[in-house]
Amino acid sequence: MSDPKAGSDMKISRRDFAVSAALATAAFAAVPTDVLAQEKTAAEAAKPEAPQPPKLSAASQAEVEARYSEVLRKFGARISEAQKKDVHRLLVSQQQGLDQIRAFRLENWDEPATVFKAVINAKGGK
Repeated sequence: MSDPKAGSDMKISRRDFAVSAALATAAFAAVPTDVLAQEKTAAEAAKPEAPQPPKLSAASQAEVEARYSEVLRKFGARISEAQKKDVHRLLVSQQQGLDQIRAFRLENWDEPATVFKAVINAKGGK
């Protein structure tokens, strides 16, 4: 078994690092581009076409639509169609998180996970 201290004393010089970095770059450049293209198309084929929005209950969907109509009322004239679609997508994804938070029941006597303790400086300054 090797000595753990022996490995920590071994250092790489700047020249050795530069040579190894150049060799790694050359090795990557030597890979045929058609191999990289095949890997990319395989990855694109495995990716789903478009992410499906989460399934929401009728009440949650109504809440999303109410929020969306409020956003359109306030900012509808200033945002594009693409931004409107993005806002709607974000509202739907946020609603799923809200539903999960609301499903967690708390009682009145449940204490918070952390307690705020103010530290007051006795000197009165910063």
